[in-house]
Parts: sequence; C-alpha cells; structure tokens
Amino acid sequence: MTVNVAARKKLHAQFHRQVRFYLITYKVPMKYSLLLAALIATLGLAACEKTSVTPPAAAPVVVVPGPAGPSGATGATGSTGSTGSTGTTVAVPGATGATGATGATGSAGYDGAKGSTGSTGATGASGATGYDGAKGDTGADGKKGDTLIVVPAK
Repeated sequence: MTVNVAARKKLHAQFHRQVRFYLITYKVPMKYSLLLAALIATLGLAACEKTSVTPPAAAPVVVVPGPAGPSGATGATGSTGSTGSTGTTVAVPGATGATGATGATGSAGYDGAKGSTGSTGATGASGATGYDGAKGDTGADGKKGDTLIVVPAK
C-alpha cells in the first residue's frame, strides 16, 4: 500500500488534533499526559509507516555454449589398487536363543476296565456262651381266700 506525501501530512495533523482533544476533554493529569501522548504518537506513526519500494531484480544472463573443442590426449594408466585385508574369525559364540513356548496339553486318557465282583466271605466263628443272669426277687404272698386259675391258650 503506497500513501502519497500530502495524504500522510493530512493524517498526521488529524491525529494530533484528536490527541489534544482527548487530553483536554478527559482532564488527564500532567504526569500521565506526556506518557500517553508519546504512546499514542508512536502507535499513530507506526500505522502510517512509509513502505519501501524494492527495484525488480535484473534479468539473469544466459550463457550459450559454443562448438566443442578438439579431444584431449589420453591419460596414463592408473596404478593397481591395494588388496583388502582378510577377515577375522569370531572366537566368541553368539548369545543363547530364547526359551521356546510351552507345548499344548495332551488329550484325556481312556477309562480303565471295571473289576469283577468279589466272592462271598467265609462264615464267622460262633460266639462264646453268655453269663448266667441274676436271680429274680421272690414273689409276694398271694391274698388269702382268692384262688387264681390260669387257663392255657389254645
């Protein structure tokens, strides 16, 4: 954006009138007025900064090659290169490999055959003869005058 000189002077004068109006209208104390005016002037002038014009770059020079010249003389043969050194054998064995994964679980076994029924055991021995029982009490005397007849059952 290019601003001509007359327009810049007009904007500058208008800016200073607005700053003076603000300072007078709002009665800013003197110790702040100079600081505020300097701040506003800096911002105002930065907004109206003159842009610099850079000239366009010069066109590059293009070099056109001419006809080819005569061939040069053949160069001397190069010397033979040195032989590479023999490789060394490694005396230290490599690291042990990692442990393999656990195998799968085996299938279930078959049920065994059923056993035969056992034979009957032998008869046990006879038990010992038991002790004689205690003697009973003597019966009470019967009532006099009554006769008891016992009739056997058929």
